[in-house]
Amino acid sequence: MHFELPDHHKQIIELIKWLAKEKLRPLGLEYDKKEEPIPPDHPFFYEIKAMGIEMGMFSGGKEDKDDNLQERMKRFGISGDIKNPMLATLAIIGAEILAWGDQGVAMSFPGPGLASPPIRIMANDYQRKVFYDVFKNSEKPVWGAFGLTEPGAGSDVARIRTSARKEGNYYILNGEKMYITNGARSEWVVVFATVDPKLGRAGHRAFLVRKGTPGFRVSRIEKKMGLHASETAGLVFEDCKVPAELLLGGEEYYKSKEGFKGAMETFNMTRPAVAAMAIGIARSAYEYTRDYFSENYMLSAISPLASKIKSELELMKRKLNLARLMCLKAAYLMDMKKNNAKEASEAKAYAPPIALDVISRCIELLGEEGTLEYHHIVHKAFRDIKVFDIFEGTGQAQRIVISKRLFTSKGKAAEWVEQTN
Repeated sequence: MHFELPDHHKQIIELIKWLAKEKLRPLGLEYDKKEEPIPPDHPFFYEIKAMGIEMGMFSGGKEDKDDNLQERMKRFGISGDIKNPMLATLAIIGAEILAWGDQGVAMSFPGPGLASPPIRIMANDYQRKVFYDVFKNSEKPVWGAFGLTEPGAGSDVARIRTSARKEGNYYILNGEKMYITNGARSEWVVVFATVDPKLGRAGHRAFLVRKGTPGFRVSRIEKKMGLHASETAGLVFEDCKVPAELLLGGEEYYKSKEGFKGAMETFNMTRPAVAAMAIGIARSAYEYTRDYFSENYMLSAISPLASKIKSELELMKRKLNLARLMCLKAAYLMDMKKNNAKEASEAKAYAPPIALDVISRCIELLGEEGTLEYHHIVHKAFRDIKVFDIFEGTGQAQRIVISKRLFTSKGKAAEWVEQTN
């Protein structure tokens, strides 16, 4: 197992590093102070949209048919064969770097967003086309969203109560979703609902719902402790009439309980990325603290204080490195088209608490100063990080997934293979 990226992916990483440092970091600090999301018409979003189109990011997971894509990539300093299977690994590394810049801004990027994984996994060709065409053809920045969480059903996905009732060539949706990233500004939302709560997971369906559909409205924009640059919304569906052709995958897809599986496969893609984001936020605080002490204290001196500071910084770095390797392993398995459910949950369960611990240690090292405006990056990281142990499945939910994988016949076989390789 190795995580060495091809040269053109390394070039993409360098572009992401530039973007994180020069664009995301200053924007994130600005809107954290304002305590409000970046407005949809901000010039930065037009830059990101143009970059996404140039780099073929809205192709819907299909090979880009544009023969000029290779040439367009050269405008960003990226050369070489752009076709490579290590996309999940690239995404994990990129997610950490962007979060190091500012995760609130990164979550606000225009594009398919969290709607993209279920579209790639579940949608048919027609649905992919109508979804991605909006992003490619619109003159303005366009967003997508993922509507799963609702009151009483967050990590326990099987308890969703938003209902879907078939009437002729339509489905009628009724229910509420909450904590939806970019929910108010999104053109498309992938909405999970149930055709019958008594069926449990077998009753789950996923729909592609467009902004402006009668009965679909935004109930509120949340005020949050952290991630201020990112918009988080509540959504309401009141007799919302969705064409049956926008049931993701079509009726046949759900005859083998694929609806719930689609949601879970989405999480297997996103949970390692969320873990990597937590690492990126913690790394921003760690590097700031490290540099602060390097510039203001004689760490090369032999003294109890210098030894204590260096020991703490070394421990932080070691913890972050371990968490990063767990994310990369989950991504590697996905790139190899192997089941990564346990590894995805392990990364998600481990990284956010470690990130919170690292940031807390940074504040403790800085003392009272760590809570002041002077060290904005550190106390901002402290406010941003907590939610990462909650969304995309709480830490407790991840440990349930892991334990099930450990204590089933399939899990035992997987553990034995790992121990003998």
